[in-house]
Formats: sequence, structure tokens, C-alpha cells
Amino acid sequence: MAAPAIRPARITRVLPDSIADEVGFEPGDALVAINGQKPRDLIDYRFLCADEDLTLEVLDTRGKTHHVDIEKEIDDDLGLEFDTALFDGLMQCNNACPFCFIDQQPPGKRGTLYLKDDDYRLSFLYGSYLTLTNLLPQEWERIAQMRLSPLYVSVHATEAEVRSRLLKNSRAGQILDQLAWFRDQRLQIHAQVVVCPGINDGDHLATTLRDLARFHEGEVPAVASVAVVPVGLTRFRPADDELTPVTQAQARQVIAQVQAFQEDCQQRFGTNFAWLADEWFLIAQQEVPDESHYEDYPQLGNGVGSIRQFLKEFQQSADHYLPEAVSPPRTLTWVVGNAVEHAFQPIVDRLNTVQGLTVRLAALASDYWGRDLTVTGLLTGHDLLLGLHASPALPQAEPPSRHCPLGDALLLPTVMLKPSDSGQAQDTLFLDDLSVAEISQRLNCPVIPIDDTDALVQACCGDLPAHGFADLQPAAGYWTPS
Repeated sequence: MAAPAIRPARITRVLPDSIADEVGFEPGDALVAINGQKPRDLIDYRFLCADEDLTLEVLDTRGKTHHVDIEKEIDDDLGLEFDTALFDGLMQCNNACPFCFIDQQPPGKRGTLYLKDDDYRLSFLYGSYLTLTNLLPQEWERIAQMRLSPLYVSVHATEAEVRSRLLKNSRAGQILDQLAWFRDQRLQIHAQVVVCPGINDGDHLATTLRDLARFHEGEVPAVASVAVVPVGLTRFRPADDELTPVTQAQARQVIAQVQAFQEDCQQRFGTNFAWLADEWFLIAQQEVPDESHYEDYPQLGNGVGSIRQFLKEFQQSADHYLPEAVSPPRTLTWVVGNAVEHAFQPIVDRLNTVQGLTVRLAALASDYWGRDLTVTGLLTGHDLLLGLHASPALPQAEPPSRHCPLGDALLLPTVMLKPSDSGQAQDTLFLDDLSVAEISQRLNCPVIPIDDTDALVQACCGDLPAHGFADLQPAAGYWTPS
């Protein structure tokens, strides 16, 4: 098989006062080679740049080639950002998992929503999950040589027949041999198990957890942690699949099963080792565990402990930034998925202790995906338009500050948003291709993006411009009706 072509790495940003800025790099330039070697990805770029003397081959925006010599400290960063981390293209997934979210979307949306990656480089760089089923021998060799650890692996089941059934791939049954390879190389993975009722739950889940625990032994455990996640289904999934949604009773069974396993791991390893995603507790209508349960949050990216961490971080943000009063008074609507309504109510109660501040929680389900219980990140523009126009929790009387029942602004968690195919920040979209600007216009309400608890508190209590929220521009972190 021929090696994929390596294209020049297009520069999208040059950090101010960086080495690249001093040299004269500009967005739109393209990096071709470093000391005569073409980097195939961001990993190569970082490795090749970890030298004192560099000769860079660069294409400027007019297509002219330049050779730039740089002397620097050995680990100094050049200050370049690129349009992609993969200069030779994405490694596509060759599985047909029926629970894959990519295959549970409607047709006709932007192309990037349908990219199914199974790329170990994105796993190493960003913590995305891969299955290990499509790695060629030279990629295994590169992982070992460059010590690309930890990786994040979708295991789902360790029994060969069960895993092959789940991934619809005969090579999926090699997982135990692959875990042994990581152990022999003294490299690590974080594992994920998506539980599909009737397929890999019950005794199969018990077998998977026991097998993975065998690789947690030794000075460098091959399996550092495991996340147990409930299957998520949408109304767009194939009609002939064999999957069923997790019920409340099943969620409680899995919680009890994994918690018993955690007790055993505490005795053997001094750690829980395996963690339940927050969604199990939401489905089961049980409280999420205390903060101490999550240790150092090894599976946070899988939604394990994210609610508890958000509550903790809000407390810290409130202690630092929350005033006793705000002026002028303002009314804000904070939109979240209804899965976290109960958990986030204490945050709303605390915000509403500030004199002059009224925050309403609009907890929405997703009509778009057909989900009764919805995490915030899956809400779409369609869901906001439907839920915010119809929500009985929002009063119909117009507040004095704006002609909008939502109040002065809508607080929007950025976890709902993804970049468009253009990659431009102003083109940020919901999963249904509606833009934030369009939602703001159709709701006739400014939208404030919220990416963490500091931003939440500051958006609630920051200074207003002279003529109110409506005068703020997107560049200042707001979208406004036009």
C-alpha cells in the first residue's frame, strides 16, 4: 500500500511575540519541511522542532519557496498553529459499529459531521478514541518508537466473538493480543466500554472488566483506567440494528455491578480503576458520586465526573468573581440539557442570590435526536428554537429591558457548537447546521457563549455597555440579532 501524500502544513495563526512572529511568518504560509524532512502530522512537527538549529522550507501565499534558518533553545516552541493536526490525511474507521454516532445522523449536513476517524495520532494528541483495528505494522512500530502513550481505546468487549459482533469487523477479536503488546512495550491506554443492553452487558461486562484489570498490574499498567458508558441512540439510527436504549432499571443494575467491581479494585490496586459515566446516574435518577470518588479524573473526556467537576469549579469561580449586586439589573436564560437540570439547580440558586441578577434555567430535551433525556452537548439549534419558544418555565411577560421573554441574553454552553467546514470561528454551528447568529436572530435575543464556569459568572455579572447587551458585537464574545 502506497504511503499517503504529505501536503504542506498550512499555517492559520502565528502567535504574537513568538519566534515565528519575529521571523516574519504569516497566516496562509505553508510549512513544507523541517531539516529536509516533511512532517506528516503535528507529532512529527513537534519532534522535528525539538532541536536547536532548524532549516525550514516554507511556501508563502504567492507560492514562492523560502528557506529559513532558525537558532533557538532546544525545546522552544516556534509559535505556529495549523489548519489540521494531520498533514497526510485522516485515518478512516473501517468498522461498522451500529452505535456509532456518525451513522446516527440525518443525511445532507456538512461533510465534517460524517468523518469517521480511527486515527491513533488524534488519540494521542487530543484523547479521541480508536479501536486499533486498522493499524498497519509500520504504525504500530511508530507508536513504539515515538512512545505515543497514553492512547485512548474503544474496547467495548474483550471476548473476541462479542467484540467482532459489536464492531462488525473480524479483526476486532485481537484486542487481548493488542493489549499484551502495549504491556510488553511499557505503553499505556485508557479504555472505553460502551454498554449495549443484551450484547455486552451482564456477564460479558464482568468478563471485560476482569480482563482489563489483568493489564492494570505492574510498574507501568498497560490499561490505566476504564470508562463504562451507556449506549446513546438517536431516531436516525438504522431501522434494522439490534440496539435498545438503556432503561432506568438497567442503569441501576450496571451501577451496582461496576460499584462492586470498584470495591474489589480498591482492595487490589488502591484505585477504582473503572468509572461510570455520569449519564448512568442521570438515567437511574441517582446522585452522582462525591468528588473524592473520581480521584484525578482520568476519564473526564468520557463524561466521568464532569458534573461533579463543574460544580466544584463553579464554587471556585463564584468565590472569586460573584459580587453581592449587579447594576443595571439583568435577566438571563441559561440553556442546558435536561439531563443536568437537577444537578445544576444549586448553581442557579447561588447566582440568584446576587441582587439585581435573575438567571432562569431552561433545561431542554432534544426533539431533533428523539431523546427524552439529553446531555447539553447534543442540543441543536432546532431544539433551542422549539424549546425556548414553547417552554412553560419562561414567563410570557416581556421584561422591561428587552422585547424578549428570554430576558437580556441567552447563556449558551459552547459544548453544543462545532466549527463549520470552513474552520472559521464566526461560522460556528450547532450539530444540525444552524448557526448561532441565526438562532440569535430568530429568538430576537443576544447570545453569550459560555465555555467554563469563570465565563458563566462573568457573563452574569460583567459590566453592561451604555445601551445594553444588544450593542455588543460577536468579536466581544456575543452574537446579536441583526
